[in-house]
Amino acid sequence: MPDPQHTAVPSSLLPTYARADVAFVRGEGAWLEASDGARYLDFGAGIAVCALGHSHPKLVEALTRQGEKLWHVSNLFRIPEAEALGQRLTDATFADYVFFTNSGAEAVEGAIKTARKYHAASGHPERFHLITMEGAFHGRTLATIAAGGNPKYIEGFGPKVEGFDPVPFGDIEAVKAAIGPQTAGVLVEPIQGEGGMRVPPHGFLRQLRELCDERGILLVLDEVQSGMGRTGKLFAHELSGVTPDIMAVAKGIGGGFPLGAFMATKEAGKGMTVGTHGTTYGGNPLATSIGSAVLDVILAPGFLDAVAHKGIVFKQKLAALKDQFPNIIAEIRGEGLLLGLRLNVPNTDFTLAARSEKMIVIPAGENVVRLLPPLIIEEAEMNEAIGRLEKTCMRMSGASA
Repeated sequence: MPDPQHTAVPSSLLPTYARADVAFVRGEGAWLEASDGARYLDFGAGIAVCALGHSHPKLVEALTRQGEKLWHVSNLFRIPEAEALGQRLTDATFADYVFFTNSGAEAVEGAIKTARKYHAASGHPERFHLITMEGAFHGRTLATIAAGGNPKYIEGFGPKVEGFDPVPFGDIEAVKAAIGPQTAGVLVEPIQGEGGMRVPPHGFLRQLRELCDERGILLVLDEVQSGMGRTGKLFAHELSGVTPDIMAVAKGIGGGFPLGAFMATKEAGKGMTVGTHGTTYGGNPLATSIGSAVLDVILAPGFLDAVAHKGIVFKQKLAALKDQFPNIIAEIRGEGLLLGLRLNVPNTDFTLAARSEKMIVIPAGENVVRLLPPLIIEEAEMNEAIGRLEKTCMRMSGASA
């Protein structure tokens, strides 16, 4: 199905995106308003970034308050706002250390460097390989495209960065077989988002944790998409009852403002000493003030329980929709409000049909569309989403008839 909303609009932007010819000018909660006045129900949330929806009053207040005082200073000086957010994150998680970044790719890159440096500091610089998972997505830097392993992202950018050994996602025996004298650790998303909302087999993360402990290697988690409350826990690994040694975080941590972080235990971070890593913008007062405002909301009593409940309710509604349209929807995937529909029709066509119903969904691998509503979504808006998805399925049924 051709997309009439993808048009060749003159632009000075590098043409690396096939952008839809829709421009949004304002947003509130789960809703976006386009330049033509049309209102869209946003179940993409900027690809899981706008965790608290658009223009959340607490985030607007934090942005305005800090913006009137101080935006940026160098990390050559103490930044109290970063120290405060870092302390809150370590208090709420496994970590002893936090390093703030601007993006998820930078966070994963820092996590990779930390894992390698740990072994170098332990007297084993030869241990720089990370076992990775097929279908993963870790970002678009040279190292993170190598870690993800997708040929379409690697092609044309020169030799692939060394040190990444892919195995099938969820296959613990394949992980065991891949461990060798150069292995530094395992890098894995608790739920693969870009790869198709793939949830690993029950117990897989626990098996990985035990294996890493047995072999003296590190468990490195990429929670860029699955973290910050999206599964009904602050981080998805909590659903498995395990903790990593190193973790990358971004997207929802800033609620729409560019912010990321990698986190580590004191032991795993022991090699990251003065001069080993740096950033110009990362952790500046403006970004970390907004990050603290996000945590104020997410860590408020009852908020995460409510997200988990909403996820169950919405998943049940999606299951009923699947029963109604088995020719369109093959499977419901995901946890909490990190959900996906595996389709029997092209996901790009479904995304376009949903947009015609003024609803935003996000394509992913394995012919999946992601449903990533803001965590503050209300039941009435979930019902509205089901109605628009029903109309989308009807459109697709007519198109495939």
